[in-house]
Amino acid sequence: MKEGGRKQGAMSPCAACKLLRRRCSRDCVFAPYFPADEPQKFGSVHKVFGASNVNKMLQELPEHQRSDAVSSMVYEANARVRDPVYGCVGAISSLQQQVDVLQTQLALAQAEVVHMRMRQLSTPSSDQQQQPPVPPHEASNSSSENMYQSSNRLLSSQTKSLFGMDMVVDQANMGQSLWSY
Repeated sequence: MKEGGRKQGAMSPCAACKLLRRRCSRDCVFAPYFPADEPQKFGSVHKVFGASNVNKMLQELPEHQRSDAVSSMVYEANARVRDPVYGCVGAISSLQQQVDVLQTQLALAQAEVVHMRMRQLSTPSSDQQQQPPVPPHEASNSSSENMYQSSNRLLSSQTKSLFGMDMVVDQANMGQSLWSY
C-alpha cells in the first residue's frame, strides 16, 4: 500500500529525492505530492522552478493548500516546457481565441434564427411574389437594424414562441454591431 508516495515497510524515496539523489526522510515536504512512480511530475517542476524554490514555497503554505499549489506548479511547469516563452498564458490565450470564435459563430446563428423567424412571420400572401431569403451576414447595417427592430416588435407581440424556444434579445444593444473589439 502507498502512503505519502512511499511503500509501507520499505523506505522508497519520493520522486524529488530520487531525482536530487538524496535520502528521503519521513518528514520530506516533497513525498506527499511527488510519488516515486511519477518522476516526470517533479522533473518538470524542478526544471522550471528549482527544487529549493519549490521547497520554500511548500513550507510557507499551510498543509491544506499545498496540494493545490503543487497542481498549479505542475501545470505551469508543463506549459513552460511546451512553450518556454508564454507558458500557461499562451494556452489561456489560445483558449480565449477559441471562445471568441465560438461566440461569434453563436451570434451569427442567433441572428440567422431571428431572420428566419421574421421571414416566417411576414410571409407574403400567395398572390405576391416571394423573394429568396438573404443571409443576415450579407445584409447591410441599416437593413439589419430594421430587421432587428421589426423582429423585436413582432416577437414581443407573440404570446407563444416559435420552434419551442425563447430567444433573449438585449434591447439596449440592439443597434450595435456584433463585431465589437
